[in-house]
Amino acid sequence: MKETISPKLKEQFGKLIDRRLMASLEACVRCGICAESCHYYQADPKPENTPFFRAEQVRSVYRSMFDPIGKIAPHWVGAKPATQERMKELTDMAFTKCTLCRRCTVNCPFGVDTAAIMRSVRAVASANGEAPEILTQLADASITREENMDLFKDIYLEQIEMLEEELQELSGDSTARIPIEVQDVDVLYVALSGAHTILPAARLFHETETNWCLSMFEAANYGLFIADTAKAKRITDRIVKEAKRLNAKRVVVTDCGHAYTTLRWEAPNWYGEPFPFEVTSLIEMIAGWITKGTLQVDPSRNPESVTYHDSCNLGRISGLIEEPRIILRAVCEDFRDMTPNGEKNYCCGGGGGLVAIEEATEIRLKAGKPKADQIKATGAEFVAASCDNCRIQLGEIATNYGLGTQVTGLPELVLNALVPNTRIV
Repeated sequence: MKETISPKLKEQFGKLIDRRLMASLEACVRCGICAESCHYYQADPKPENTPFFRAEQVRSVYRSMFDPIGKIAPHWVGAKPATQERMKELTDMAFTKCTLCRRCTVNCPFGVDTAAIMRSVRAVASANGEAPEILTQLADASITREENMDLFKDIYLEQIEMLEEELQELSGDSTARIPIEVQDVDVLYVALSGAHTILPAARLFHETETNWCLSMFEAANYGLFIADTAKAKRITDRIVKEAKRLNAKRVVVTDCGHAYTTLRWEAPNWYGEPFPFEVTSLIEMIAGWITKGTLQVDPSRNPESVTYHDSCNLGRISGLIEEPRIILRAVCEDFRDMTPNGEKNYCCGGGGGLVAIEEATEIRLKAGKPKADQIKATGAEFVAASCDNCRIQLGEIATNYGLGTQVTGLPELVLNALVPNTRIV
């Protein structure tokens, strides 16, 4: 028998086992329904590509550690020792062969949360320094930026000044601003790195005369992807402290699935008390403006056929399903929904941080085939998505599978339809 890992591993797993994880480890009846739910299995129908298979590999290690029978007669319950080799296999599987999309959970008659099981493996891997290097580096970079904000601040402000000039040109208003650090602000907007999530939102805030300012920090939280709660909380702390310091009434997160999920649903559990501000997605804000008539739009200015990809985090996990469709029906002349859609929509294949892992490119493109088939079936010229990672993945699978579709975000489509209008895509 190969050498087993030290008792430290058992301790690490033990800390992660709560009621939800325990239920998912114990409740599976091996019915196999989850297979048809998984984009990996749909793309390559092999037993090892099923959520059940992945979860069962973790269960076998779990049983070797915590099941009394597994310790005495492991073959009776399928218990397998946690060898170094097996843990490496589990780590690879958790980071590259599961996007944590939870479609299998939605379709499981017993609610087995395979994503929670995979996250437990990611957490152990992170604790042992074995998470994918790029994801760890991105998480650490966010923390370093805050710790050295004095070094970055001047450069950041210069970049915002240049974007402000672009905003003025787009809006046709020389008074348009991208404000920073405004006290008692109604909206603290948290964008991703890059103008593509700042400029469209800035123009919409300008058009709606919103009392807002831009956060000094980006929304992305790679601590969530590596399941390192301590790092994820430190990354979230930057925004929470900024919102409290500015006495912001609302924190609006850019159209990014995991960033919204982290701040809206995960983070409050880390603090033990409610935030003194609301957390809203930019998509919710836009849908509200359109519904109230605050934004006047003309769908004829988006005459191309458009379909919509439900981000797993924003749609299936966070429940923002109707809001994107309120927007698309209002600003597009020809909106075509995918089948299935909403909470049953297939993952694009790039979630869970996978789009950032270069060595997983072949795997994620192959796993993106069900999504490619969905898009192709609509015949749409454009596919819109409310997630940066999704948009990257959708662009790559469009090229890989020869779809001929263009990828866009919802704010861009809204601005195309805005009255008065300056078309930007």
